[in-house]
Amino acid sequence: MNWLVTVAPAVAVTLIAVLVTKVGWRWFYIAAVTSKRDLTALWAYIKLLRLTKRYERENLTIADIFQMQVKQNPNKYAIISETQQWTFRQLDEFSNRVANLFHAQGFRKGDVVGLLLENRAEFVGIWLGLSKIGVITPLINTNQRGPSLLHSITVAHCKSLIFGEGFKDAVEDVRNDIPADVPLYQFNNEANGEVIATARDMTTLLETVERRKVATTADRANHHDRLVYIYTSGTTGLPKAAVISHARYLFIAAGINYTMGFRQDDIFYTPLPLYHTAGGIMSMGQSVLFGSTVAIRKKFSASGYFADCVKFQATVGQYIGEMARYILATPASPNDRAHQVRLIFGNGLRPQIWPQFVERFNIPKVGEFYGATEGNANIMNNDSTVGAIGFVSRILPKVYPISILRADPDTGEPIRGTDGLCQLCEPNEPGVFIGKIVKGNSAREFLGYVDEKASAKKIVHDVFHKGDMAFLSGDLLVADERGYLFFKDRTGDTFRWKGENVSTSEVEAQVSNVAGYKDTVVYGVTIPHTEGRAGMAAIYDPNNEVNLEVFAEKLAKVLPTYARPQFLRFLTKIDMTGTFKLRKVDLQKEGFDPTTIKDTIYYQTPKGRYEMLTPEIYEKINAHELRF
Repeated sequence: MNWLVTVAPAVAVTLIAVLVTKVGWRWFYIAAVTSKRDLTALWAYIKLLRLTKRYERENLTIADIFQMQVKQNPNKYAIISETQQWTFRQLDEFSNRVANLFHAQGFRKGDVVGLLLENRAEFVGIWLGLSKIGVITPLINTNQRGPSLLHSITVAHCKSLIFGEGFKDAVEDVRNDIPADVPLYQFNNEANGEVIATARDMTTLLETVERRKVATTADRANHHDRLVYIYTSGTTGLPKAAVISHARYLFIAAGINYTMGFRQDDIFYTPLPLYHTAGGIMSMGQSVLFGSTVAIRKKFSASGYFADCVKFQATVGQYIGEMARYILATPASPNDRAHQVRLIFGNGLRPQIWPQFVERFNIPKVGEFYGATEGNANIMNNDSTVGAIGFVSRILPKVYPISILRADPDTGEPIRGTDGLCQLCEPNEPGVFIGKIVKGNSAREFLGYVDEKASAKKIVHDVFHKGDMAFLSGDLLVADERGYLFFKDRTGDTFRWKGENVSTSEVEAQVSNVAGYKDTVVYGVTIPHTEGRAGMAAIYDPNNEVNLEVFAEKLAKVLPTYARPQFLRFLTKIDMTGTFKLRKVDLQKEGFDPTTIKDTIYYQTPKGRYEMLTPEIYEKINAHELRF
């Protein structure tokens, strides 16, 4: 015993010396300042895994878990809006009607029935009801028209389509191109409404079926079966239908619940479309799976955001994309601080406006998250660090298998070493974000799209050893010394000018701020006889409110010379996705030719001023008589 007392301190000192030599004192400092963050997240992750594993063992579906909430809270409000207040019992009974109706109509487990409906309680009731008989529901973007709507129906292999009365014209426009054996069901907000000739009256049919229980002859789904398809909006190409299984829905909704510290008595406010992951799973999942109340709105209103939070007594608010910027641009109102919101969560809150937003609206906590609907690389910022979209632990880096790889910023292709394997980025080195794929693990599985060829393009092989796989996000991120992750750009969006890499997302944020929080998209354009790509900013300013002289002066204070746009295009109309992203691909193709573009275009002079780009100036640029 005396020997142990004598030797133990020496052994401890030796171990510490070895650790210090191997990892350095700096590691201990980083471990100390990040331990609370990491341990909080680790405990949340353990609870998440325990829950998901238990439900997997019990083979529970989303409808099964919802039934638990109905039993516990039958008279509590599940979904509320300006026009509706539905309890858990009402939502359950409506979903039972849907299940029984479509079972009676001959639909069976594995069939696919598309849904085109605005935000309302019935939206949730319909996909939930269909899931009770094993039917998969593609949640179609309500902005789709013509070829894109037809594509959304056909790419998911829909055997039927349910649509709301507000979309009659959109459906009739493509009816002749939908196979004749695909029945249409029109849902009206009120009974006895007018129904188009080629559709069945779903509202009336629902009144004739049992609401208390689902037909005993109906097949139930399994925990890993497909639940819904959610379409990626993207900024290019036609929508792709991402597969969401019951297990995946649970993981997303429960993951953000535990990480953000949501409570069952929280009232969530989301003005986001329910056909997307953010509103339809992250917020609505808190009602369906955890018994909270969710307040919804048919369409986002910047001026109505905090007014709605006050009206619905919301304690948690959701945002996405540029919504926070729109809200910040509204005039001051008593509702700015009269609300009870303790937390806002979402993704896309730019660091350039983050402090102003939380100060003006008195927001105690911000939960920024990052993730792709179809991907498995999801991260969250659990301590309100400004600008961070999540973190990777420096103490326990392998607990959650996500990484940043060295990659070509234009293609997103990982850069490989001499051994043929990928290489990890160092702190503060931008790279492409990945999530390791583990088959059979609901947290690490990659379900991809309905289109298997599109899915294959998102997988990278032989990452850290031969035979392993990872989901390739296509996004460039950077991690700081403490492991906080920051979004840099989409691969292909970063461009090189004057020997420097320019991040379009960073420039967009500064240009938008200087222009008075206006919608802005930045991209690189090619100038003949000039190396690299010059920056061009398209700004939505239909009322000519931007003062170019003031704009140029302010921009010079916030952006280095190489990052300032060489061309400005002032848009009078815009094309935006459902997640508030401007479409840039067409703008980029059009370039800066004033003879083909109707919008006003300006170029930056050597003195830093912006002057109108005339056809004569354009010719001088092409002839290399005017250089940049």
